[in-house]
Amino acid sequence: MATFATRATKRAVPGDRSALGVALLAMLLLLLAASVFASLVVGPTGVGLRDLMAYVSGRGADLAPQALVILEAVRLPRTALGILVGAGLGVSGAMMQGLFRNPLADPGIVGVTSGAAFAAVCAIVLGGTVLAPLQSLLGNHFLPVMAFAGGLANTLLLYAIATRNGQTSTTALVLSGIAIGAMSAAGTGLLIFMADDRALRDITFWSLGSLGGATYAKILATLPFILSVIVIIPFVARGLDALVLGDAAAFHMGIPVQRLKRWAIVAVAAACGATVAVAGSISFVGIVVPHLLRLAIGPSHRFLLPASAIGGAALLLLADSIARTVAAPAEVPIGIITAILGAPVFLFLLLGRRGRAAMDGL
Repeated sequence: MATFATRATKRAVPGDRSALGVALLAMLLLLLAASVFASLVVGPTGVGLRDLMAYVSGRGADLAPQALVILEAVRLPRTALGILVGAGLGVSGAMMQGLFRNPLADPGIVGVTSGAAFAAVCAIVLGGTVLAPLQSLLGNHFLPVMAFAGGLANTLLLYAIATRNGQTSTTALVLSGIAIGAMSAAGTGLLIFMADDRALRDITFWSLGSLGGATYAKILATLPFILSVIVIIPFVARGLDALVLGDAAAFHMGIPVQRLKRWAIVAVAAACGATVAVAGSISFVGIVVPHLLRLAIGPSHRFLLPASAIGGAALLLLADSIARTVAAPAEVPIGIITAILGAPVFLFLLLGRRGRAAMDGL
């Protein structure tokens, strides 16, 4: 009887949003399914609803050759890459917001994005001169490998600066990330100043973000790095919840704080470096999606992290569908669409009471 009463009491705990979290996850999965459907059928040419249904039912041979090529070689890899990139950005944002105990934190706060961007611009500007042997060796993988290496290098430098006697300070991470990001941005600006007209055009379109170059090879190359930040969700969710109380309180609750920070930072670095490498700089997904979901289901990372992954994937696919159709047959860079959608929402959150409180905590 006592056990039954205890369970009933647990079910009646005020403020418990577990049921809401489960319901929201189900709704987000439905939204993701709708986004995948839109990504496959929406476009200026080629594939319609009837073609997609025929392909899914195993009658791909009945499709027109052009429709089959567009579906298999263009839209399927583009949709898969969009899911990976959106999920990586969404869950990375949620993880960084939990790690820094600030709902307005962003994956770029540790300088990963700026480091990846600097290395990518190096590849574009110097690929035909100083880095020509490396470009010849890596071929089509030259730009993605350079971008990932830049993000990883910034992360390693950040750890070396912010860690003393085996202890990593969150404040030192933030301040070091800002400084390292500024140095990377300065290097990027210098390279842009040195670039010719062709390189400037490439840099401009790459920096605005796009899923247009999606291939199965890129998906396979990106998959391990983005999965790293998703796979660790069950292992860091409880620790991120405890960090809300501070490092000392989390440590006394049995959380290995330093190991948690290392896992989270390295996983975010891998995921963000990979997304920048294959899709360029895509803004606001990593900050707006987790923040909105936190307002809806609360701060429990058991639900917030997977919800951010699903929500980020759905948002990016919807933005990509808009980017492909709003100026058809031309394609608008997806970074412009996410900025148009995300910036007003971010300003609304920032001007609200919780947003001002979050800014006070920076």
